[in-house]
Amino acid sequence: MNSAERGRPVMKDVARQAGVSLGTVSNVLNNPDLVSPQTRDRVHRAIEELGFVRNSAARSLVLGKAETVGFVIVDLANSFFLDIERGVQSVLDERGIKLLLANSDVDLQKQDEYLSLFEETQLSGILLAPLDAPLTAAQAVRERGMPVVQVNWPGDATSCGVVSDDAHGGYLAARHLIERGCRRLAFAGGPLTLSAVSSRHRGALRAVAEADGVALELIETERLTVRGGHQLGEQLAARRPEDRPDGLVAAADALASGTIQAMMLAGLRVPHDMRVVGYDNNHFADDSPVPLTTVGQPGREMGRASARLLLEEIEQRDDHLHRTLVMKPRLFERASSGR
Repeated sequence: MNSAERGRPVMKDVARQAGVSLGTVSNVLNNPDLVSPQTRDRVHRAIEELGFVRNSAARSLVLGKAETVGFVIVDLANSFFLDIERGVQSVLDERGIKLLLANSDVDLQKQDEYLSLFEETQLSGILLAPLDAPLTAAQAVRERGMPVVQVNWPGDATSCGVVSDDAHGGYLAARHLIERGCRRLAFAGGPLTLSAVSSRHRGALRAVAEADGVALELIETERLTVRGGHQLGEQLAARRPEDRPDGLVAAADALASGTIQAMMLAGLRVPHDMRVVGYDNNHFADDSPVPLTTVGQPGREMGRASARLLLEEIEQRDDHLHRTLVMKPRLFERASSGR
């Protein structure tokens, strides 16, 4: 079986496909003026047909051994992803493996560009904490032979993934408020097309279904930001007390924090007038004027698990079993829910 059939074509496969020497392929890539137009066209057709990706790095993959891996992260402003990165780094440091880090900054085009860059430099593998969007580019990279493990996103038949159980996290948040005596709950977050938001809402619904005399209102927001929270807090503060929820599950800490700020500016007290639980256990959650009760995801553990899955795939190749690891979040109780 040649390298193209294994999934990662090399220059020798291009030369064989085009019916030219290895030196001719090298000239087409590095000194095209030395090659006739007809031969150049033949080589480029072979490159396209095989899906050959040029190795532009000075050091590249050594079979069965990882040297450098890349990590594309959706949002480094969210400390949850920083925790994941630290978990990844701890595993790689133990193995003497270097990590290249890229922040897609919640931009799908940037995400795809970084995937292409890491593929072109022939890294040993890629970790991807993606946007909630179709992973077409990641799938194409995998099909060309590059191991890609998804973090905070499930895998499939061709990839591994590591996720936190968002439905369980939503359940923990709502159940905590019910145990604190809340009976008029609201779940806020959005858009609901985001899989994490819909899963957290589903978990909150389950907690309410288990309790007698408890209702859950759904408030869809445009975003999961502090600004979105300000808008939500102003809306809630404008309601009559009897129409206002006494407990709020916010799908993100930033949303919860903005909501609390706006309600306090309107003269409401947290947790006296409304108990609030956030999600993510961001680093600011414990330092807010009202320390925020929140559901924390095991970021470092997720990072360590994803790094181990990637190294396993790099080293085992055809014997590797793709799977998704699901980890449990936990509740961090603070003042916003009435501790």
